[in-house]
Formats: sequence, C-alpha cells, structure tokens
Amino acid sequence: MSRTAQEDGPAVKAIRIPGGLSFRAEPRAMAVVGGLAVLALAAAVVLIGTGDFTIPPADVISSLLGSGSPAQDFIINELRLPRVLVALLVGASLGISGALFQSISRNPLGSPDVIGFGQGSSVGALVVIVFLHGGTVAVSLGALVGGLATGVAVYLLAWKKGVHGYRLVLVGIGAAAMLTACIHYLLTKSTLVDATRAMVWLTGSLDGRDWAQVWPLLVLFVVLLPLVLVYGRPLRMLEMGDDAAYALGVPVQRTRTVLMLCAVLLNASATAAAGPISFVALTAPQLARRLTRATGPNILASACMGAALLVVADWGAQRLFGESTLPVGVLTGMVGGVYLLWLLVTERRAGRI
Repeated sequence: MSRTAQEDGPAVKAIRIPGGLSFRAEPRAMAVVGGLAVLALAAAVVLIGTGDFTIPPADVISSLLGSGSPAQDFIINELRLPRVLVALLVGASLGISGALFQSISRNPLGSPDVIGFGQGSSVGALVVIVFLHGGTVAVSLGALVGGLATGVAVYLLAWKKGVHGYRLVLVGIGAAAMLTACIHYLLTKSTLVDATRAMVWLTGSLDGRDWAQVWPLLVLFVVLLPLVLVYGRPLRMLEMGDDAAYALGVPVQRTRTVLMLCAVLLNASATAAAGPISFVALTAPQLARRLTRATGPNILASACMGAALLVVADWGAQRLFGESTLPVGVLTGMVGGVYLLWLLVTERRAGRI
C-alpha cells in the first residue's frame, strides 16, 4: 500500500512493502533519474559509434544485441564498449562519492577532488610509477591504496569528539595542498620516461581502457551502491545536524564513518581506473539536486548525472577539437573550473562563505 503526502516541495509518496519496510518515492526525482539514465545510455551508444570507423547508432544497438557484422562486433565489443563502460562506471562512482561527501560535510565544496582524496590517489599512483616502475595494475593498486590512506588520515585529523562538516573540509583542503606538493616533488624525482607517463596519468583519460578495468569497477560498484542506498535515510537525517539526527535515533558517527568509507572507495576506484578526472564529483550532485528539487543526497540522480556528464565529456573531447583528441580530464577540468567560479560567486552572494 502507499500514501502520498503533500509537503512544501514536490509530492512525496511513501511506499510500504511486506515486512514493514518502506521507502520514499518522489515523482519528480524518479522522472529525473529515468531521464538522466536514458541520456547516459543514449550518449554511450553515440560514443561507441564515434571514432575513425564511424558506426551508426542503429548498428551499434544491433551489434550489442548480437546481430551485428563480425567487423562491427570486434570494434564495438572489444575496442569501444569497455572504454564506454569504464566511463559510465567512473562517472557514476564519482557522482555518488561527491553526493556523499557534500551531504556529510553539509558543504557544496565538500568534493573529493577539493578535499584531497583525488590527490591522495595521485600520490599513490606516482609512487608506483616513479619508484617501482610498476605496470597498469600496480599503478591502479597504488592509486587505490593512496586514496584509502588519505581518507583515513583526513578522518583522523578531523576527529574531535566526532567529525563535523566544516572541520572535514578545512582539513581536506590542507591535505590537498600538501599532497599537491608531494605530486610536484615526485615529478622532479622521475626520469623523463616516467615523468611523461605520470603526466599522462595525471591528466585523467579513458584511452586504452579495456575489460581489465571494467570488472573491478563493476564489482565494487555493485557491492557499495546497495549499502549507500540503505544508509540514505540516516544520511538525510544527518543533513539536519548531529543533534537532530541523534534525537531521531540515528547512530551519527557510525553512519558518517560507513558512508565516508564508501565514498573514499568509490572515488579511489574511479581514480585508479581512469586517473584523477576533476570536477565530476563536484558538479554532478549539485546539478542533480537542482533538477530533482529534492532534499537529501539524491544518490541515484547523482550517479546518473555523473555517468552522463563523463560520457558526454568524452564524446566532446574526441569530436570538438578537430583532428586533435583531448584526454577527458582536460575537458572536465575546463568546464568544472568555470562551474567552481560560478559556485563560489553564488555562495558568497548568499552569505554562506
């Protein structure tokens, strides 16, 4: 059974299922999630058909359904599909990670690439490249370990009878500055070959991605997404402040710790797969919230928005600059930088910074 409650915002439907469980369903938010998912999938089909050998969208769909020609099947399934799947998973992971950090910190600047977690993954990857001369798998593991280590360090440094939003952001910004200096130091210690390789990785790119990057991302995403959704209601309460959340029976520190761990893992895995792609984690949750006009973290909307943003950005990086193709991180950095300036101006006018 279900009931609908009209609040100050859009209508909210509380749907109850057997076993005493219930969840909120907001029609506008559900429509936005569906629309963004369709946009991401449509952009993915177009991106699969983009390249030196152009394939029409209808032929791409036929090949994905098993009815394509042998040549098209090879190009699509072996060369282009893994790259697009990595783009979808990385974008969705960054979108969720950004939504979690912004909700936990209660700050629109609480994004993993602003508060140091992306830089931590970069340091881990550069240590492997510069000192260990590791291959692709080793670099990915280094990025994952670096991101996790940074998350633990920032959490401990921000702890003072609990972790609070602004303290987390301030500590994270300081950590980001220190880690950026470490990145520059590691580059000065590298050989020309390693420095070139490091700069390519630091740019953030989807070039050369294959099934070896798809499966770890997919497994981690499938495991963490349900956990994040289960904690969606406590996180919504947490946005009202610790005192209000305590009064409503939310285990504040446990909830914050679990969600921070999920956010760090999602961001670190995305960085390990594609390098530090900037500003997707910052912009996706806010754009999603503006579209849904719903309170709370908007987890699914942020995931779909992040996936759509990254796929569209990758298409633009390949098609908008003539014969030159840019790494997708360059395009997201340019667009995201403009968005960050706009956000800072907006927040200042509103008196929040």
